[in-house]
Amino acid sequence: MNAHESQVAIAIREAKRERRGALVGYLPVGFPDLDTSIEAAIAMARSGADVLELGLPYSDPVMDGAVIQEATQAALADGFRVGHVFEAVRRVREAVDVPVLVMTYWNPVLQYGVERFARELVEAGGAGLITPDITPDAAADWIEAGERAGLDRVFLAAPSSSDERLRLVAEATTGFVYTVSTMGITGERAQLDAAARGLTERLRAQGADLACVGIGISTAEQVAAALEYADGAIVGTAFVRALRDGGVPRLAEVVRSIAAGTRRADDADTAL
Repeated sequence: MNAHESQVAIAIREAKRERRGALVGYLPVGFPDLDTSIEAAIAMARSGADVLELGLPYSDPVMDGAVIQEATQAALADGFRVGHVFEAVRRVREAVDVPVLVMTYWNPVLQYGVERFARELVEAGGAGLITPDITPDAAADWIEAGERAGLDRVFLAAPSSSDERLRLVAEATTGFVYTVSTMGITGERAQLDAAARGLTERLRAQGADLACVGIGISTAEQVAAALEYADGAIVGTAFVRALRDGGVPRLAEVVRSIAAGTRRADDADTAL
């Protein structure tokens, strides 16, 4: 971790102090169009997301499920450009005081220029990058640029990772480690929870400070279960589907419903 604590880490710690933990919400930039995606991200923050994760649509999204792939393909077809990400971050940050991470495959950053991408993200008020397809040992340029710019560098950890790789991820990551369970399919809740719980414990043993888990979480109950062992729960598909099916009002409703899982049991009782 850096000597100065990141906005993302501060937001997660605050959520843990006040509630069970943090809700991290994902939406792709440019879906269904740029203005609506910005409005949706603002609504997500106002409805209970502690950290926003804005996805950069990419032509080869190897790690995204069908709902997110459809949304990012629609954004690309609608004329999405990388510069739209910085516009989205800036406009969201002008409206809400919630940290904004950009989730992006590595190739668009490389094409844009690592230093230039980092500089423009800082200028827009962004907090950092989640980079699902690059490992710390292959990310020296980004780690250096991120350190200079004061941006968070969120790397992913999977159950298949060796302890050595988990240590590398824990050391290189700032903000939180993105803890992803790739074992089984989304419907196999018990198995997924066991895999994510075990992975989170292994990460902590390797020195990870904060870990947020993303494993197909789509209900308040699943958020509460994840926060028994993780510092935050990441929700993407459920929010993208809500936006697709019912626009920003439906999205806000679903975020409020799922965010209820971050409340402590006694708070939840009084809120009913």
